[in-house]
Amino acid sequence: MRRLRLSLALALAGAALCHQVQAATAGELTIMATGGAWQAALRQAWFEPFAKKAGITFNEQEYTGELGKIKAMVETGDVPIDLVTVETSTVLQGCDTGVLIRLDYARIADRSRFLPGTALDCGVGIDVYGDVLAYDSSVLKQAPASVLDIFDTQKFPGKRAMRKAPAQNLEWALMADGVPIDQVYEVLATPEGVDRAFKKLDTIKKDIVWWDAGAQPAQLLASKEVVMTTAWNGRIQSAIDQDKRPFALVWNDQIVEFDMVAIPKGAKNLDLAYQYLNYVAQPEVSAQLGRFIPYGPVIKDATPFIPKEVLPKLPTAPENMQRHLVANVEFWGDHGEDLVKRFNAWLAQ
Repeated sequence: MRRLRLSLALALAGAALCHQVQAATAGELTIMATGGAWQAALRQAWFEPFAKKAGITFNEQEYTGELGKIKAMVETGDVPIDLVTVETSTVLQGCDTGVLIRLDYARIADRSRFLPGTALDCGVGIDVYGDVLAYDSSVLKQAPASVLDIFDTQKFPGKRAMRKAPAQNLEWALMADGVPIDQVYEVLATPEGVDRAFKKLDTIKKDIVWWDAGAQPAQLLASKEVVMTTAWNGRIQSAIDQDKRPFALVWNDQIVEFDMVAIPKGAKNLDLAYQYLNYVAQPEVSAQLGRFIPYGPVIKDATPFIPKEVLPKLPTAPENMQRHLVANVEFWGDHGEDLVKRFNAWLAQ
């Protein structure tokens, strides 16, 4: 009887200790991302596997990518998120203004393991994507040869869609106006270059439908509201693969960019946030995103883990990189605020 009582006491004590350990390790992690097919891919590739591995609840919010929303949280001291996906230009602006914390890479991964430009002080890269041209092959019988064909309204008449932002559009405007790819940012850094870019945009302004969310380009094509649109390659590829849309991508003169993730100042679950960043920096984990949306990994040694059928769909595939521009993060960090003001004023004219 004494042995039975002792065994029962030990079992109860063990159960209590186990419960305490589970309670100590359990938690919640909240991320704010830009929604649509991309966020769904993040969920499948990383959010859900990490939540299961860490034994936590993974909460999601959505926004349209503007720094102002993050800044408002930080300034009021009410920061309900632990991680936020951001563009590279937003990382630099958020870093300068103190909205995003400076990352401790000792808790993530060695910076040398990342592609150049994807391990920034206040943001770490999570994927490589391409700003490309997309069209409906059942509508356009003649395929555009370049993203710059969006400026050719004679050869390709009809409405076309572009993102409601100066980035990418100003670069493409200069390229379409004859500026060599390797001189785009040099020219755009001058007042004359900015004027030149906006003058080129003027030539198609009345034909442009503006989009500001990643899901919209595919929707605009599907509804036949536009004959072509700039887009993030993965959103269109998802519409092709999953929705069986007759869309096609044009890679020539794509602008290569990186999605990033950052920690806002005042995040309440800092340890869990770092655990997540370390998790997605593992090569075999980094490669998983391409299974759900065709964006390339930022970890150099992740390529062997990418399925062979996925590789040709990535913006970094050799056949898709024959003519491309890598977005200049530093340029937009230095000039972004002024160009956004100029762009908004131009829109209002």
